[in-house]
Amino acid sequence: MGKIKDLKDLRVWSISIELVEIIYKTTKQFPQEERYGLISQIRRAAVSIPSNIAEGFSRIHNKEYKQFLYISRGSCSELLTQVEISHRLEYINKETYNSISEKIDYISRMLKSLINCL
Repeated sequence: MGKIKDLKDLRVWSISIELVEIIYKTTKQFPQEERYGLISQIRRAAVSIPSNIAEGFSRIHNKEYKQFLYISRGSCSELLTQVEISHRLEYINKETYNSISEKIDYISRMLKSLINCL
């Protein structure tokens, strides 16, 4: 693995951007009544993951970087909960639920590994 020079070189950031795209496409299918409720919360949690990775990456000190990575992990847990709720309300089918949940879990594990490396 080469040296990470740019945020875009960071795989966990790239995968979390992919997750945001999936979340936006998936929530387009939700009932309009959820526009300011679940849709808004799910999208905010999803966007928070790469946003906090990016903010942490730009920090000078590892302690600050880690703090933003912890926030990203928290957003993963928040998003996983919201996806679970969406599945139980039958807004997300089983296949989509499994796919999104696996991606969230993968990102969370990647973040944990990155935190441990710092």
